[in-house]
Amino acid sequence: MRKILVIQHAPAEGLGTLGNFFERMQIPVEIVRVYQGDKLPRSVRKLQGVVSLGGPMSAFEEKQYPFLAEERVLLQKAIDGDLPVLGICLGAQMIAHACGGAVFRAPIPERGWDTVDLTAKGRQDILFHGAPTEIPVVQWHGDTFEIPYDGTLLATSRDCPNQAFRVNNAYGLQFHIEVDRAMMSAWFGEEREGEEWIRTFGEREASYRSTADQIYANFLNLLEICWVFGT
Repeated sequence: MRKILVIQHAPAEGLGTLGNFFERMQIPVEIVRVYQGDKLPRSVRKLQGVVSLGGPMSAFEEKQYPFLAEERVLLQKAIDGDLPVLGICLGAQMIAHACGGAVFRAPIPERGWDTVDLTAKGRQDILFHGAPTEIPVVQWHGDTFEIPYDGTLLATSRDCPNQAFRVNNAYGLQFHIEVDRAMMSAWFGEEREGEEWIRTFGEREASYRSTADQIYANFLNLLEICWVFGT
């Protein structure tokens, strides 16, 4: 199996539960920490997949964060080549941006615990096979995006309708399912509602992690299918 490239944009936004899953499944991963100057590869030829994580910057801030322009080009190559890609929060916005979709400030920023609802297409998609139609998630974003012209909406919510989408074999998830207890404390420990959200994590952890692991396993299945058929 070729390696999976992981793009990390900020120290506090790592792989979390997704990293735990990759370790259990012995999946080779290369983490590129662009925030500290690590360079992205120019080609996706030696990759089996790409994961783009969250971050505090906006996808359209390429002048302030030049690595975003390099990432956009890399994601375009991966998407055009039908390589499996998983984008989380900023990563989802970067996929939308790479596909020509607008990224802009959300009318209502989302933070803390929430749920998203799968659309009819989402319930049929390989990524969400076996997942509940209402998925427990953690939110923390001020931006949102439009679904690219050739994209399919897979999940939605009341305050932010575009929560998950697919273009070719690339998936953008506006929400977080990778957040673990340590990340929850680092993100929200000093927030007014933080103590309640951290306590809620303990109450919801079993179902939350079970759903996340199902989605990760489905993404792994997609990686294997593409590997077998030479995508």
